Amino acid sequence: MSDIKSLDDLKSAVADTPAAAAPAAVVREPVRDKLGRAYATGKRKDAVARVWIKPGSGKVVVNGKPMAEYFARPVLQMILAQPFSVAGVEGQFDVMATVAGGGLSGQAGAVKHGVSKALQLYDPTLRAALKAAGFLTRDSRVVERKKYGKAKARKSFQFSKR
Repeated sequence: MSDIKSLDDLKSAVADTPAAAAPAAVVREPVRDKLGRAYATGKRKDAVARVWIKPGSGKVVVNGKPMAEYFARPVLQMILAQPFSVAGVEGQFDVMATVAGGGLSGQAGAVKHGVSKALQLYDPTLRAALKAAGFLTRDSRVVERKKYGKAKARKSFQFSKR
């Protein structure tokens, strides 16, 4: 290859390279099991959710109970509905989830993360909308551990000089 000594040389060298050298866009295939379901694991704080989605009427079952019964607070139900509204597929998928660990808020976040991942596996065209909304990224914030010599993670005992 010729020596590139100026910006114009670089531009012409880039223009001469064939388009085949550019990396091709990744074509994602749907990932479904033999029953037509997509599976994903969602996590948030200490909660871990195993989520299966399949085409249906929009029924959501968490740990064997309807969503409205398991997540009684409307805010938690709204969190679970977010991936469907962002992807524009409300009422088109049935969700079956088992979730363990953490509290209700963390569990709702874990199910939301799992549903988002399962949706993009079922239909890869939904990935852009879910990724732009930040639903495919695991929220890595967890409780800080307690340190020795401290009352809690950062709180110190009362200090007095005398």
